[in-house]
Amino acid sequence: MQFDNLADFFAMGGYALYVWLSFGVSLLALLWIVLDSAATHKKLLKTAQSEQARQARIDAARKAKPINSESEQAGS
Repeated sequence: MQFDNLADFFAMGGYALYVWLSFGVSLLALLWIVLDSAATHKKLLKTAQSEQARQARIDAARKAKPINSESEQAGS
């Protein structure tokens, strides 16, 4: 379908409401997906960093105070 001018293009042969509404809904859905994915990515990175920091604290505590082995506990 060819359009004679810009107004005919935007009118879409009388189906403008359906055509442009579908484009708008599709654009909003894609935008929602991008924003939600970015927020989820940011949240996952923050969770991973806090888990790494937690694990580092656990490792540091284990090195600072060794746990008594079973043989040492039995001898006391």
